[in-house]
Amino acid sequence: MMNLNLVVDRMVPPAMAIATALSVALLALTACDGKSAAPAASTAGPRAPALSVQAQVGQLAFFDKNLSGARNMSCASCHDPQYAYGPPNSISVQLGSDITQTGARAVPSLRYRESTPAFSDDAPNPDGVTSNSPGGGFMWDGRGATLAAQAALPLLNPVEMNNTSKDAVVKAVQDGAYAGLFRQAFGADIFNNTDAAFDALGTAIQALETEDLSFHPYSSKYDLYVFNKIGGVLTPAERRGEVLFHSTGVTNCSGCHYTGANFNGNTGLMTDFTYQALGAPRNDRSIPNNPDPIPANDDPTYFDMGLCGPFRTDHMPATPQTPNPYCGMFKVPVLRNAATRGAFFHNGVLHSLEQVVNFYNTRDTNPEYWYPALDHGSDGKPQANPPWALQPTAVPGAAIDKYNDLPHAQQGSIDEEVPLGTGEGGDKTLASGTRPRAAGSTPVMTPQQIADLVCFLGTLSDGYQPSSAPSASGRCVQ
Repeated sequence: MMNLNLVVDRMVPPAMAIATALSVALLALTACDGKSAAPAASTAGPRAPALSVQAQVGQLAFFDKNLSGARNMSCASCHDPQYAYGPPNSISVQLGSDITQTGARAVPSLRYRESTPAFSDDAPNPDGVTSNSPGGGFMWDGRGATLAAQAALPLLNPVEMNNTSKDAVVKAVQDGAYAGLFRQAFGADIFNNTDAAFDALGTAIQALETEDLSFHPYSSKYDLYVFNKIGGVLTPAERRGEVLFHSTGVTNCSGCHYTGANFNGNTGLMTDFTYQALGAPRNDRSIPNNPDPIPANDDPTYFDMGLCGPFRTDHMPATPQTPNPYCGMFKVPVLRNAATRGAFFHNGVLHSLEQVVNFYNTRDTNPEYWYPALDHGSDGKPQANPPWALQPTAVPGAAIDKYNDLPHAQQGSIDEEVPLGTGEGGDKTLASGTRPRAAGSTPVMTPQQIADLVCFLGTLSDGYQPSSAPSASGRCVQ
């Protein structure tokens, strides 16, 4: 999904390679809704190797507005290098090239994607211990087999770059300033075959994302810490957060956000490439004062169920009421640069790491924080919820519409691992045989543990510059 007002107004000369991509991005700092997130710090480092000719083509294409139907946006409009190749704002979903249409899913970062394997229903887990499960692939539902295939999907999507056909995309490249370089990379006759030229465009963008070190800089405080480099010393709060991150009995974060070596030998991506059904709240008008509900959710019969539709069609349930273990599952994201993001989960319904961690901690113990009420409760007197809750108030005794972004028949796959559920009881037995953590019971994490965990997640942001005089105060120090 591409955001409109961050479009680069000039082409990048191919000889300028990676440094040019980053400097051009400095022109794009204002979000389409007038809000802007804090830009990521510089990822300056060792001199980057020169890009191949294919990657140079991909770099030019990545910033080319002419590849959108209205000639008003580029890949970089939503995947801004200055924001870890993610969206430069905090809105849930982005506008497309046709500004009357809004997407249905949040835009992910493109960093650290080069090691992602193709989707498989029976993918091995990189930890070598957990049993096989759905894993791999690109997009929230894994329907892109490669980086090249993923790059091609937004080009023809009517609510993203909104081109009418492959021919329109290829013609834009053929008529553009880098057509000669495109021929140099893919052959003099490449434009004679529209399908081949369109596929070559995806290959070029894949080459950019693979070769350009700004897509995988490994320049966070965490990297300095793991490899025992100068400046890589965690504060007491960050260290406590790291311990919590790996604790199987409290947060269990590393159970899905795996830190070990993956299939290609890369370490610390903070994902195991699997899929989980977390029961994220529906991003709609049931959330009071919701600044950007997803328009598609105005239809009460519409449900985004991840692996089982609507965008992926090979795992759809036989009927809406037929339970399907794939429903509600979305890809486990890379946690690197999560602290720079302004929208979380597949539908962008949450807007801070504090909210996300509190959701994990209280989804089942206090569902009234996150989901709308089904009735008026026992006494009709609303009580204030915590400031990070989606629902600002709740009425004691009210029935809650839990997991409201999935049909009831498809809620059997909801994740119940710690801290979400501990098998201590609840109002329904899940397909796994476990039961949700009982409403009203004590959440697993304390407020201090939540604060420490968020501090650790902040060490995963790229562009860290060690200070000669570390701060002696602040929420992430002691």
